[in-house]
Amino acid sequence: MPEDYISRKEHDEFCRRLDSENARQNRRIELLEEHIREIGSISSSVEKLAVNMESMLREQERQGERLKTLEGRDGEKWRQVAGYTITAVISLVFGYLVQVIF
Repeated sequence: MPEDYISRKEHDEFCRRLDSENARQNRRIELLEEHIREIGSISSSVEKLAVNMESMLREQERQGERLKTLEGRDGEKWRQVAGYTITAVISLVFGYLVQVIF
């Protein structure tokens, strides 16, 4: 048999090894494709989360403004009550002075 040719047995072994390597590489490709799908899913979830967080931030800002308004109302009411009290006291003093003088 010439040196350039290989036996059937060697050829079959070579084919088995190629098939084994192909199967191994196909499995690795399947795993990579699965990971890529998972990464895409995670990326999509992160994008949705970012949109939700942005929406929550805007809502918190609106609530903060409403809270400031509500807190300011109490102070405003107390200032009004104090103003009315001072006006009443001044009116009483002025009325008493007018009554004493005349």
